[in-house]
Amino acid sequence: MIVIRAESFGFEVDSRIRRYRGRFCKAVGPSLIKLNPYPNAGSIRFDLELLCLDVINTQVMATEVEQLPGSRPRRAGMFRALSHRNFRLFWTGAFLSNVGTWMQAVAQGWLVLQLTNSSFWLGLDAFMATAPAFIFTLLGGVFADLLDRRRLLIYTQVVAGLAALGLAMFVWTGAVNRWIVLGFSFVTGCCMALASPSYLAMTYDLVGREDLANAVALNSTQFQLSRVVGPALAGFGFRLFGLAGCFFVNGLSFIAVVVSLGMVRPEPGMPQREAPSDSAKGIRDLWRDLLEGFRYVRNRPRVFSLLMISAVNSLFGAPYFALIPFYARDVFHLGATGLAWLMGMAGAGAFCGAALLTILGDFRRKGWFVLGGSLAFGVSVMAFSLSTRLMLSYLFLFALGFAIVSSIAAANTLLQKLVTDQMRGRVMSMFILSFMGTMPIGNILAGSASHRFGVPHTLAAGGLVIVVFAITMMVFNKRLRQLY
Repeated sequence: MIVIRAESFGFEVDSRIRRYRGRFCKAVGPSLIKLNPYPNAGSIRFDLELLCLDVINTQVMATEVEQLPGSRPRRAGMFRALSHRNFRLFWTGAFLSNVGTWMQAVAQGWLVLQLTNSSFWLGLDAFMATAPAFIFTLLGGVFADLLDRRRLLIYTQVVAGLAALGLAMFVWTGAVNRWIVLGFSFVTGCCMALASPSYLAMTYDLVGREDLANAVALNSTQFQLSRVVGPALAGFGFRLFGLAGCFFVNGLSFIAVVVSLGMVRPEPGMPQREAPSDSAKGIRDLWRDLLEGFRYVRNRPRVFSLLMISAVNSLFGAPYFALIPFYARDVFHLGATGLAWLMGMAGAGAFCGAALLTILGDFRRKGWFVLGGSLAFGVSVMAFSLSTRLMLSYLFLFALGFAIVSSIAAANTLLQKLVTDQMRGRVMSMFILSFMGTMPIGNILAGSASHRFGVPHTLAAGGLVIVVFAITMMVFNKRLRQLY
């Protein structure tokens, strides 16, 4: 960390934290800065990699720059966040678990289609998996701020793993029906809704602010890589051990993330949170804490805009994933392996988008990246929905996977750096709610509309809404465009 002490400052700081016209950040370098003006004025901390100050009437008479003892030099390279032992464990365990999750996602979509022969039930199953996000994501955000995030993640992953093994037993014995699948989808959805805010907020705990952008990009990369590996393994798994085997593999894969979380230990120099017992009193004020989070977002237009973009992308675009089994069987006349390849192609695009963000690092113009990714996602959804050629559909799936991850990952990074540490869990829960919480609405609407108007026209209409919204934000939201 670099400290700048000034014996005489005369300036006013815009409370909205705008970009500093004098490029002060270039002169000092990408470090965390502490400004100490008049004796009783307190201190202002900000990360110059993201923010600059619009300073008025600046008069600096004398400055002194020094390197604080114990501060670590900034690491270089696109994998620098993996230099943290705890993050390596966290990253590896999450990747292995996510591979199993995507194997089950492919198998479950095909299972529901076999049991019901209906696109409506595909949407309903997706609805049951994401509906818990309405309630439990916000509660999970408060828990992420008040409780031990690591323990909360361990408990929820254990329950989710047991649910996967339970469904595997029903499939293996042939006793499975549509209602059993919906029930297990709901249980898994509850676990994911409670865990997701802690998962995102814990990234900051493991790497600190300096390597946060790189850690977010690497987390996105491992998740999207699992979207490629999982469906590919599912394609082979169908032939080797059938649908039940994919569910068993997913249940066992949760062991990896539970063990890795159990091995995480406090690391010197990383942000330290209050002990869980110090926050126990706050649980009784749960609703007050939730309202405080809503007020915090309402008073920050840029944060609110990022959440809105995420919500629109998910509400009108995410149903494509639940309806891919329809395209595999009824449009392209493919089997379960063909479905795995379709899902894997979208995952390949998503992985490439996440990899690009990792290579770019803490790049500038993230606001444009969020908007451009949203626009490209809408166009790609429209193109895929109306395509009847398999090779073109592979291309469109790759493009939509690339676009949505580019937009959402950039928005995630911006949100992590725009919010205060005290509100991080609650804001990230709202980010998850904007994406996961709108999915059940989109899935049930898309399932119902596709039953009446057809799947292609339903998805095309959703893509058109995304395009119109993205263009509107580009034209009228200047502050979002200027986000760095």
